[in-house]
Order: sequence, then C-alpha cells, then structure tokens
Amino acid sequence: MPPIPSRAPMASRRFILAGLAASAALPLISCASSVPAQAQRGLLPDFADLAERVMPAVVNIAVLSEQTTTQVPPELRGTPFERYFRERRGRQQVQGAGSGFIIDPAGYIVTNNHVVGNASRVVVSLQDGTELPARVVGTDELTDLALLRVEAKTSLPSVPWGSSAGTRVGQWVLACGNPFGLGGTVTSGIVSARGREIGAGPFDDFIQTDAAINPGNSGGPLFNAAGEVIGINTAIFSPTNASAGIGFATPSDLAKGVIEQLRRDGRVERGWLGIAVQDFGNEPGGRRGAQVQAVERGSPGARAGLRQGDILVALNGERMEGSRTLIRNVAGTPPGQTVRLTLIRDGRQQEIAVQVGRRPPSAS
Repeated sequence: MPPIPSRAPMASRRFILAGLAASAALPLISCASSVPAQAQRGLLPDFADLAERVMPAVVNIAVLSEQTTTQVPPELRGTPFERYFRERRGRQQVQGAGSGFIIDPAGYIVTNNHVVGNASRVVVSLQDGTELPARVVGTDELTDLALLRVEAKTSLPSVPWGSSAGTRVGQWVLACGNPFGLGGTVTSGIVSARGREIGAGPFDDFIQTDAAINPGNSGGPLFNAAGEVIGINTAIFSPTNASAGIGFATPSDLAKGVIEQLRRDGRVERGWLGIAVQDFGNEPGGRRGAQVQAVERGSPGARAGLRQGDILVALNGERMEGSRTLIRNVAGTPPGQTVRLTLIRDGRQQEIAVQVGRRPPSAS
C-alpha cells in the first residue's frame, strides 16, 4: 500500500491507503464513579440491530490475476488465509482485497479506486458466501472512487446514502468491511474531525474517525446511527500499517456526485478554469478568498480576463473561504456552463463571467 504524501514534511507520520484497510475494539468511555451503572450503560449505544440491518449490503472484494506467484498479499499475512493462498500458487491468485457496499438492488457497488486498480478480474463476495464476478463500470483517481456492477439472479440488499454535511464531531459511527481478509467485520467509534486534508489530492475533505480501520477495509462504508452511508473508508494514519485510531473516510456528499457520473457516463468530467490559486486572508473577521498565482495561456480563465494577483472572493454570489472552496465548486460545475466570479483588483471589486472548461487529465 503506497503512502499518501503529506503536504508538509512529517518525518514520523504515514498516511496509508486503507485499500487493503478497519477492525479493533469499541471506543472506551470513561464515566465518573458517581454516575450510576445504569446511566453509564445508557451512554453506550448497542450497534447490534444496526449491524444486522446493514451488513447484508457490505461486500468483500478480491482482485484476481492468473499470474503464478507465491507472494501472499500483505493484508492476509499472519491470518488463517495465508496457508490457503500459498497452497493455490500457480493458479488464480488474489493480488489484493478490499471492501465495498451495494447502493442499488440491481447490483451497483461502490468501492475505492485503489482497491480495484488495473485488475484483470474482480470477484465480489456477499455476506452469505455467494461469489459474483464484477465489472468495473468506472473509476475516478482524484477522489479514489470506483463503481462496480454484478449480475445476480435476485434483487440484492442495498444501503442508502446519507448526508455527510449534517455529520457532527462526536457523533457515533459504524465502520464495516473486510480487514486483513477476515470477511464481514464491524467496528464502532465517533467522528473525530471533519474537513481533514491529508495530501491525497485537490479534493481532500475527509471525515476523521477513531472507528478501527485496517488493511482490507478500503472501500467499505462508514454508517451513521440511522444506517445511512456518510463516508467511504479510504486511508489511515499509522506507523505500523494497522489501526492507530485515526482513519479517514471520503464524505458521502462528495462521493454521490462522482458515483452518479460513473454510473451514467463511466467517467467523471470536471470543470476547470486553468488558474493556479492559493488561500488569501487568515485574520479573524478579515476578507478571505483565493488569490490567483498564475493563469494558463489559452485557458478559460485567460479568455475571461483573469490576471495574476486577482483576489477571488465569491462564486455565483457565494463567498468562498479559500482556494479549496473554489477548486471544488468549479470542479463540480459542468463544462460549458458560465459562472460569475467576484474579485478584488487594484483595490476595487468587480465581477467577471467565465465559461468553465473541461479539466484536462494532466491538470493538478
């Protein structure tokens, strides 16, 4: 599992794709001794009903190859499955394992892009042991998401999307997946933080949780107490490649639009202005926005007249808090649509209309 580069040097920190990534103990809650035992028990939720309801829609994903190898996937080393895969050398080999969840009874499954990669064959295992070959409908490297499709004889159990925007720090969550190739596993925790940037890409906006996530959990769902998917488990912070109580999930509000595009078109098209920007303003109560550092020649931004030094403060009348707000909102705008940028130039505020272009594959 390749480490995710950090934006700032951190000698002892490693952000690891959970692609082969969840498991561990329930969070420990400390209560004052003066609180009655019955009240203490009331503080701990019982996840049994929730797990029973959602687990049928959580799947294990195996990435297969016909090449001969005796190398055991890292997420299976030291598990009861290690000997099994060694005995199968020379035949079809499991090159990786991960998790996913069914969002449509017709067989559409969400997972991480780094789980399926360039797989020659993908096999999905349901909770009842049924194995189904899967087709990769589409992938998106920038958000590390992928959509699979399986053909089943009957309607499959599915789980609904929830809104990550309404998620609060301290809220209970349940992570489900396939840690270390062991199969359906649930772990619980809370939302530790929101809007985390870990250097994974321009759309970093992760939910941080202390629900245990380990190799094999990547692509698995993070549920709220209502059984709705509010995140896709993607990466962990760990010096040991195992859960250290800091996991990251792609928020559902970001994932839903990407998955809808993959289902409809098999690919994701993003808006693009062709400008390099950085955050502007960090004083409380002061003006905030994104300052233009460079404008690519012939880009939509150049044609609209944007200049180096312009301070962009609003998009379609909505104030922006920084460069990431601009990048995400423009990326979510269909190419060809015109947006209205409010900017400060030479101390004066003005508006410029820009027709959004199509983001090139090489754009950062």
